[in-house]
Amino acid sequence: MYREITIQEALKQQNALLLDVRSEEEFDRATIPGAVNIPIFNNEERAAIGTIYHREGPEPARRLGLKLAAPKLPDKINSVDQISNGRRLIVFCWRGGLRSQFMASLLATMGYSVSRIVGGYKAYRQYINEYFNRAELTQKAVVLHGLTGVGKTEALLGLAQMGLPALDLEGLARHRGSVYGKIGLPPSPSQQAFESELVCFFNAVGEKGLFIVECESRRVGNLILPTPLLKSMENGYKVLLYASLENRVKRIREVYTKGPGENIPELQKATRSLEKRLGRARVEELNNLLSERDFDSVFSYLLNKYYDPLYRYPDGPSHEYDLSVDTKDMKKAVQELTCFIQNLPEYEHTDLGRYSQWKSARN
Repeated sequence: MYREITIQEALKQQNALLLDVRSEEEFDRATIPGAVNIPIFNNEERAAIGTIYHREGPEPARRLGLKLAAPKLPDKINSVDQISNGRRLIVFCWRGGLRSQFMASLLATMGYSVSRIVGGYKAYRQYINEYFNRAELTQKAVVLHGLTGVGKTEALLGLAQMGLPALDLEGLARHRGSVYGKIGLPPSPSQQAFESELVCFFNAVGEKGLFIVECESRRVGNLILPTPLLKSMENGYKVLLYASLENRVKRIREVYTKGPGENIPELQKATRSLEKRLGRARVEELNNLLSERDFDSVFSYLLNKYYDPLYRYPDGPSHEYDLSVDTKDMKKAVQELTCFIQNLPEYEHTDLGRYSQWKSARN
């Protein structure tokens, strides 16, 4: 027999394997982070069963489901055998219906220790929505500000390597904060998957801990930041990163020209999207410079004439911030940031052990 558990109980389980038995399409859209897809029905089979259900009713639909599933059951069990490694299994489908009941019963019969999530993935989405249904997060934000190219993402990654809870929103969204934001990156996740990753991160940090994040607008690409996160960022510690124009251009060049043919066609395509702001003649000139691989001239122009006036951050130390850091030497900058963060009152409440375990499990 299998055991039925709530989503809250499931998320607290240590060394358990989450099995999402929904179709590939459902799984690709969003799932519980860490789950493995063992679909009972593929996309086409699920659609066929749904059609029969609406035309003829539940009983014919169940019989078709059994007919489609039965030949594949040995392969499903073999797949679980290969990945379980002695872990307890937690099974779920869309809303805790027949698919998860069937698979949980089958696995229990085969000798596995199995639990099934009551309410399925739908219950998980309700849990996520409730998490963000608050005015502000309980965790304190340390927010990195600065002009384009000062190395905010590089600093975040450096702090993460130091074991500090760094929330790389652009990394999760798979979109950098500029007109060139998608160059060289895979497709962004769904809004649901993005929000799930955020809640996992904050659960790992602890209710009274702190986290480090780059200042962002409400949107990162096509993804929307939850309102409580934005509010916490507005009320967080303000850290200014700064660097010379030369160093900023160098950093941008290293990021955006790293790819086949130095990403010139992609850079030119993205630059054309600025025609309304810069004018067609200027964009044509910039794209000609890209063709000539004169990246420094293009990036310098965009920083001076577009991004710097847009964001209006200081290009040097400022008393308006809790800390100002020169990122010319990024290793030294990360050390300075680490020292600052470790002396904040919220630091001692951050569950670094739990965060480290969560981070290791994700990797």
